[in-house]
Amino acid sequence: MQKIFHAASITPLLLLAACGGGQAASGSTGQAASKSQNTKVVQQDQSSESHTKGSQKFVKVQTFTFKDDGTIPNNPYFQVLIYPGAFKGRTDQIVSTFKKNNWGNNWVDGVFSYHHFHSTSHEVLGVISGKATLRLGGEQGKDFNVNVGDVVVLPAGTGHKRLSASNDFSIAGGYPDGRDYDLQTKESPQYKENISKVGKAKQDPVYGNQGPLLSIWKKR
Repeated sequence: MQKIFHAASITPLLLLAACGGGQAASGSTGQAASKSQNTKVVQQDQSSESHTKGSQKFVKVQTFTFKDDGTIPNNPYFQVLIYPGAFKGRTDQIVSTFKKNNWGNNWVDGVFSYHHFHSTSHEVLGVISGKATLRLGGEQGKDFNVNVGDVVVLPAGTGHKRLSASNDFSIAGGYPDGRDYDLQTKESPQYKENISKVGKAKQDPVYGNQGPLLSIWKKR
């Protein structure tokens, strides 16, 4: 854990990054996600199509579900959501949009190079600059190439780790209702109980009261 830095256009905050840490560049990445060997992941095809609702146009959201692998619990209730290019051309609005949509306790940093998860909160990540390859779901999960403007929503318990990143990689994070979060590396009965108590977010971090998260995530 370390204190974060902020772009000049972002109101200064004195917070700690949940996923961040200095990262060394280790190769370039492309746009397509690649599947790791022996993956335990189910991609759900009921993704939210790109459409206009009211005055808002939503990107097509990709959804993924990861199984408990004995070390990383992942989330049995809610899907991982990926919003490709949701902030393309306007990455300076990522933090302010998260805050406006009540995903607060924000930070700007990188992603740790080891598998970890948060048992007490969901998390949203938005790529401000650069690109990276992240593995979601634990060691047997799936690799995703994230680029400028992409957004990833991680339900509580979802494993995530940086595999590689460009020198200029920077990502912003936030949490529903600005809630506090923990940082864990191995599941336990208590952490799994914590995850079961984290309910559906009240707003979509990108689109607010009408966003795809609200229809994709179902209340338990």
